[in-house]
Amino acid sequence: MAVEVMARDTDYGAFVEKFILQPVPSPHQLPLSGLTFAIKDIFDVEGYVTGFGHPEWARTHSAATSTAPAVLAVLRGGATCIGKTVMDEMAYSINGENIHYGTPTNPCAPDRIPGGSSSGSAVAVGAKLVDFSLGTDTGGSVRVPASYCGIYGFRPSIGAVSTAGVIPMSQFFDTVGWFARDPTILKQVGHVLLESSDTPHVRPNQVIVAEDCVRLSSIPSGRTTQVLLKAVEKLFGGHIIKNVILGDYVKDKVPSLKNFISEGNNDQETIPSLAALSRAMRLLQRHEVKKNHGDWVTTVKPEFGPGIHEQVWEAMRTSPDNIDACQSMRTELRAALTTLVEDGGIFVYPTVRGPPPKLKMDAAAFEVDMAKAFSLLAIAGVSGFCQVSIPLGMYDNLPVSVSLVAKHGSDRFLLNLVSTLHDTLKEEIQVAERTSY
Repeated sequence: MAVEVMARDTDYGAFVEKFILQPVPSPHQLPLSGLTFAIKDIFDVEGYVTGFGHPEWARTHSAATSTAPAVLAVLRGGATCIGKTVMDEMAYSINGENIHYGTPTNPCAPDRIPGGSSSGSAVAVGAKLVDFSLGTDTGGSVRVPASYCGIYGFRPSIGAVSTAGVIPMSQFFDTVGWFARDPTILKQVGHVLLESSDTPHVRPNQVIVAEDCVRLSSIPSGRTTQVLLKAVEKLFGGHIIKNVILGDYVKDKVPSLKNFISEGNNDQETIPSLAALSRAMRLLQRHEVKKNHGDWVTTVKPEFGPGIHEQVWEAMRTSPDNIDACQSMRTELRAALTTLVEDGGIFVYPTVRGPPPKLKMDAAAFEVDMAKAFSLLAIAGVSGFCQVSIPLGMYDNLPVSVSLVAKHGSDRFLLNLVSTLHDTLKEEIQVAERTSY
């Protein structure tokens, strides 16, 4: 039974609609008992219209007749839902700004974007309005807002959590992800949601640092990857830490990428093979967006905010060229990265390339920023690997983070590892914050 309540000004603008969904009664102690959560307005809840970040979508669609399995799973796990959160229009952004419902306030940096498209879900957790929240991550929509809001964000392996009852953006990449402030809660939610039952390794066999990806970051490595590596060394020994130039490895092992590499690109701020990966991912996304929602967009012609307007209409103009090459590239990338990381291994690199940008970025700058961000986000996105963004405190009064990435199907291993690292990592973060200038 859902009970509607009014949203309040104290909610950081995180919610588009508030109501209560009570947990499923059980005579047993449940893993999520006593916890509250919120859901992105992309999940179906029986009796409510799923808004998809746009009032015109809500106006032109009927109430859902069933509730998304992912939402039901956490209700059965004992948690209480308190409402739906603001998201970017059609989930087509990683900024988190919404011209219709307002932009949720980043609790770590109020003059900065919260990150999207799961902006409200991240803010609700970061502002301590709920214990955890559900979002979706297609191109980076959990990982980016988690980083910008200083919280944990988990993108599972593709197919590991049901996306039924979730409005699709691009089925090639859509995942149901989640946010938490605490790694124990992050793990508990994961164990409730995950449909796979991989046997978790107790400790990592190798920790592979993507050196070229680390160099892309505008934040010193002493406040990102090095903090994590010191915790790894203390817990597991430095002998498992290895370095790789990931862009070179991908270029050598993923021959289909040659179809997407720009000739003559000498930009020192990009890694050509990873930029090509990003380009291919975005092409596939545009193809899927047009297939899924092209009729609605061209019929209703809804108003979109800066940046998103350009993205949506570019998708409407896209052709199916190169789709087969994109598919080959996905298969090759997963095989290549699986060989490199092996069982019980993880990749380490920054979640994003820098701190959260300021609010109201113009559309041209938005596009440049998106393209750069996706060169890191596409690694797990295209391969279908699982990824967790880990908060590392503040640098220059802005949140910083690092990511761990494990091979497809290693979700429980990755969640357990984050939980194991927590106490030692917390100590290293405190040291790094004290010594940062």
